Amino acid sequence: MSISGEERPVFGVASSLAGQSWGWRGGLAPGGDPTGRADDELLHHLFRTRGGEAQDFPRLKSPTLRDWLPDPAIFADMERAAERIADAVKREELIVVYGDYDVDGATSAAVMIRYLRAVGGKVGHYIPDRLLEGYGPSAEALVALRQAGADLVITVDCGTQGFAALEAARAEGLDVIVVDHHKAGTALPPAVALVNPNRLDEAAAAAAHGHLAAVGVAFLLCIALNRLLRARGHFAHRDEPNLMELIDLVALGTVADVAALRGLNRAFVTQGLKVMARRANIGIAALCDAARLSRAPVCRDLGFALGPRVNAGGRVGKADLGVRLLTTHDAAEAAQIAAELDRLNQERRAIETAVCDAAMANAAAAAGCTVVAGDGWHPGVIGIVASRLKERLGRPAIVIAVGEDGVAKGSGRSITGVDLGAAVLAAKDHGLLVAGGGHAMAAGLTVAADGIAALTQFLDERLADQVAAATATRGLSIDVAVAPRGLNAGLVDVLETAGPYGQGWPQPRVAAGPFTIVDRRIVGENHLRLALVGPDGGRVKAMAWRHGDSEFGAALQGAGRRPLHVAGRVKRDDWAGGNAVEMELDDAAFAD
Repeated sequence: MSISGEERPVFGVASSLAGQSWGWRGGLAPGGDPTGRADDELLHHLFRTRGGEAQDFPRLKSPTLRDWLPDPAIFADMERAAERIADAVKREELIVVYGDYDVDGATSAAVMIRYLRAVGGKVGHYIPDRLLEGYGPSAEALVALRQAGADLVITVDCGTQGFAALEAARAEGLDVIVVDHHKAGTALPPAVALVNPNRLDEAAAAAAHGHLAAVGVAFLLCIALNRLLRARGHFAHRDEPNLMELIDLVALGTVADVAALRGLNRAFVTQGLKVMARRANIGIAALCDAARLSRAPVCRDLGFALGPRVNAGGRVGKADLGVRLLTTHDAAEAAQIAAELDRLNQERRAIETAVCDAAMANAAAAAGCTVVAGDGWHPGVIGIVASRLKERLGRPAIVIAVGEDGVAKGSGRSITGVDLGAAVLAAKDHGLLVAGGGHAMAAGLTVAADGIAALTQFLDERLADQVAAATATRGLSIDVAVAPRGLNAGLVDVLETAGPYGQGWPQPRVAAGPFTIVDRRIVGENHLRLALVGPDGGRVKAMAWRHGDSEFGAALQGAGRRPLHVAGRVKRDDWAGGNAVEMELDDAAFAD
């Protein structure tokens, strides 16, 4: 039954402690008993409110590659890329995989390297240094690779905007294949093949997969290449690789790159987690050990435990640590690299905190996009800080590190409904940037220090209307409302069936109450932990992450014994174990 969230707020909450109304997601109230383990009606409600079509409900419930995988041949240049790589394998040419320094780049490179090794290819890798070389292929690096004997370079998670670099490669006689997902312009660089579902000239069936991370595109290329090698008889006297052994890498890169978890990406992550649980990739297994994950990883772990550690190498350490970890077959080496990445991640967190505090202190009011710049900020953490600012301010944010040479590197993050990558490309077209590119939710750029003010004005004006539309209604979307005792393991089981959750497929938000706070305390890094008890005997622990000193946290700490309705995400309590349930709070409202 359709119910307007504005006409009938959930639990009657028209203005919460965070100043929000609570409405049903999509204006649809769920039917059925949400605590039932086999409640298909609730599952269908979750699918509908996330854009799922009724005919897709069965394959949404159990996402498999068989149900979601397209024919790779639908993508422009896919077959051309496969043919050139197959020729290189046959002729024993040196193939170099040139990756970005983030998780998507590392996993994309690892997928290509592991597959090419498995089919007998002669393959190496090159990961540019974030600080010394910056994002994407450089002319100097490609020329040097050619002079060192490379016959073919495959760029992954970069290259779509690498015009000068690829021109230099062509002049040197070096073939380059680009495998990417970042937004393309009308002009394309001179590559042998450019496989990217976000090409403007892409066919509709392929463009529908524009939400793929680069690692997903790389995996599709491996499928196309494997099919071609099979047709050429390459596997007549050697074993054919099991492509499913690479799917754990695809899952890690997809989640860590915050790619939308819809369609094919949901199948990648669902099946990839199953492969990851078998710990077949010793690099990922070592990473799980370093992150102190004693159970099989879940989707959240990829984004919050494993991904940041892989990223740490490119941010504050050696850029190729991630690729080396994910491609090694030496358990001792994997353990050593994982331990180093864990140490670097701790170092990264300390640097991030300092830069984040400075950026928040200097963030000016903006209608469309917040742009903050600072001298001496570590370029390796500006993307994370941009994400923090975006979360706190509720609008796109770009954080820029100004170098001593007057050149500034920036990284931005956006909110749903605001295409930051397109805005950065527009700024580049207007001559405001030295370089820049990205996708809807994230972008990177290089700008002259004396051009930051003009860039700030341009982006703020260009994105103001998009931000206004995206934030027009300040409300919290609720999927399920239950009494206190309804927050139980049965509910968690039903909700998990509709996962995995992430960008574009949000984790269900549950409203519950009324509760009384019977204990409150600050724990860890400024987090607020609450113990809640309902009049029906229901009890639950709740965490308000990073709200130890916020206005919302202060309101909760001052609530006394006043009854509250709470809203947030529910999960199993990993610390308590058993059937205990914990809520991660997004909001609360007084019930009296």
